Amino acid sequence: MGDTFIRHIALLGFEKRFVPSQHYVYMFLVKWQDLSEKVVYRRFTEIYEFHKMLKEMFPIEAGDINPQNRIIPHLPAPRWYDGQRAAENRQGTLTEYCNALMSLPVKISRCPHLLNFFKVRPDDLKLPTDSHGRGKGVLNITGPIILQTYRAIADFEKSSGSQMALATGDVVEVVEKSESGWWFCQMKTKRGWVPASYLEPLDSPDEAEDPEPNYEGEPYVTIRAYTAEMEDEVSLQEGEAIEVIHKLLDGWWVIRKDDITGYFPSMYLQKSGQDVTQAQRQIKSRGAPPRRSSIRNAHSIHQRSRKRLSQDTYRRNSVRFLQQRRRHARPGPQSAGSPRGECPQRPGGRLPGAGLPGQPQTQSAKPQPAVPPRPSADLILHRCSESTKRKLSSAV
Repeated sequence: MGDTFIRHIALLGFEKRFVPSQHYVYMFLVKWQDLSEKVVYRRFTEIYEFHKMLKEMFPIEAGDINPQNRIIPHLPAPRWYDGQRAAENRQGTLTEYCNALMSLPVKISRCPHLLNFFKVRPDDLKLPTDSHGRGKGVLNITGPIILQTYRAIADFEKSSGSQMALATGDVVEVVEKSESGWWFCQMKTKRGWVPASYLEPLDSPDEAEDPEPNYEGEPYVTIRAYTAEMEDEVSLQEGEAIEVIHKLLDGWWVIRKDDITGYFPSMYLQKSGQDVTQAQRQIKSRGAPPRRSSIRNAHSIHQRSRKRLSQDTYRRNSVRFLQQRRRHARPGPQSAGSPRGECPQRPGGRLPGAGLPGQPQTQSAKPQPAVPPRPSADLILHRCSESTKRKLSSAV
């Protein structure tokens, strides 16, 4: 009898459980060397602890000595609170992780630590009871997630092993929708990342975006430079601070830099203070996805596409918002200590000191121009006599 090893690990989905407390478990179909197939359930925290131990056992392959020697795949740490969305979004990551584990050298992929982790446990065979512990076999468990179905509008050729090629008309199931614009999809036995711009829902031309732009803006920092290739895009250098005003599902977000708005790849953006290591790895492996407007020979089964906002609309609304924000940020009327050059206004647009009807002017009134003095009586008499002399001389 040969050695025991795992031929393949497939992620089936995840389930929500309530005993002993609410949590999520992932379902894995483990195919062994003897052609047997077993279903096991593991929490993400368990998977992450397994991953940390694997790195400790193989420090060279984990890149602890030299990062260039790392072959053990990366796995993001658990979050403080893992809700359904987090559990759903991890499916593509875990699928890639398990595929990478099976492709590692035999000393790792067949090590006792890995084999023991995926062996069937007693808990994998027990059905969860109800929350009151009466043991009547009532399942407090959700079914596997129902994946959304999409159709390819054009041919897509993959450029890396983690991507999946598509032909026009292919129908895929979306496992994970990443904000980067790359979606992890499956089609029969194939799985991989696909640009969201190449996919359309079967019942509508486009996926619903964020309901409204947020012109207040969300602060981000560019982690990679990008030079605009189209008129409605923005060119930025690495390390520039910008504001995101609309997050679109195709991975091209509308951003604002000062008074300028335009499209920018979300893969090249990250919130301030976050670790950029994982984001840089994604950029290296996939790069920014193509935009829908750049796809040639696209064929949609829907007659009309959803109307999108133009960059003129984004820019106009953004400028209007910025003007209002600056107006509200200005200081109100101040005393003599006001900054030079500012002229505080009163209701009705009157200048200070001009006074309201029936009210005396205040001491702070702006000095009025001096009225020229009236000529004296002697000067008037002198002018009159000169005029009389000229008339008499002309009469003679």
